Amino acid sequence: HPDCALHEMGAGHPECPQRLDAIQDQLVASRIDIALRTYEAPLASREQLCLAHSPAYVDSIFAAAPQEGRRWLDPDTSMNPHSLNAARRAAGAVIKAVDLVMTGEEQAAFCSVRPPGHHAGRSQAMGFCIFNNVAVGAAWARHAHGVQRLAIVDFDVHHGNGTEDIFAGDPAVLMCSTFQHPFYPWTGADSSAANMINVPLAAGSGGAAFRAAVETHWLPALRAFRPQLLLLSAGFDAHVEDDMAELSLVEQDYAWVTGAIKQIADRYAQGRVVSTLEGGYALSALGRSVAAHLNALLGPG
Repeated sequence: HPDCALHEMGAGHPECPQRLDAIQDQLVASRIDIALRTYEAPLASREQLCLAHSPAYVDSIFAAAPQEGRRWLDPDTSMNPHSLNAARRAAGAVIKAVDLVMTGEEQAAFCSVRPPGHHAGRSQAMGFCIFNNVAVGAAWARHAHGVQRLAIVDFDVHHGNGTEDIFAGDPAVLMCSTFQHPFYPWTGADSSAANMINVPLAAGSGGAAFRAAVETHWLPALRAFRPQLLLLSAGFDAHVEDDMAELSLVEQDYAWVTGAIKQIADRYAQGRVVSTLEGGYALSALGRSVAAHLNALLGPG
C-alpha cells in the first residue's frame, strides 16, 4: 500500500521507503511481476491488533501517533504522521494474505510492507517494529479461520524476539528461526519454550551452516508438527552484501529455504504460505533476494 512508503524515520535510517522500491524494481526487471496478482492492504483494526498485542499497548501506539514532527518509541524506532497507517497496513496485509490463502483464492502470498514487525512484543515497540505483523496474521488465522497448528518460520539475521514473546509456550504455534548470535536483540539462544526451535549462527556463517541448521532442526520439527498454515518472517539482512550484520547468505540460499518450506506446506498445509517482509537493507541484494524468494514460491515444491 502507498501508505507504507510514507513512514520514514529520518535521513540515513536503514529502514527506509526505498526498500519497497528496490523490491518492485527487481520484480519488474526479472519479469516475475507478470506472474503475480496484487492486492491492496487494508488497515488492521484495533480489535485485530489486540489479538496479538495488549489492548493497552495498541491504544498507546494510537495515542502516540504525532500530527506533525516525529515521536520516538525506542532509540531505533520513531513515528511520523503517516506511521500509524503504515503500521496498520503492514499488519493488515498479513491479515488479508491469510484470508486469501485460507479461503483458497490464492495458495501463497508475499506482503511487501514496512514497517517490519518481528521485534514488536505483546506490549513493546522495538527495533524498527511497531506492530508484529506476522503475529497479528497468525492470531487472525486462529481467530477467523480456526487454524489449530500454525508454524512461523523466521530467517531474518536478527532473532524475532517479539514473536517469541507473543507465542512462547503456545502449543498451537511452532516457531523456527535462525539468527546471528551474539547479536541484537541478544535473545533466542537461551530460549526454553518447547515450541521455539531457535538455531543461533555464529558471525561469518554462510549458506552451508544455514542449510544444515534448517535440515537438522527446522524440517524434522515441522514434519512432526504438521502445520496447517506456514507464515514466514522473511528477513533478507543475512545477505553477504548487507552490512547490517555478519552472515553470508546469497540469493540461492533464500531460494533453497523457500523451496524447503514450500515442500512442507505442500505436504501438510495444502500449499498455504504467507510471507511478510522483515529486514534487508542493502537495496540491490534485497531486491534480488525477494525475487529469488518469490520465484521459489511460484515454482514446484
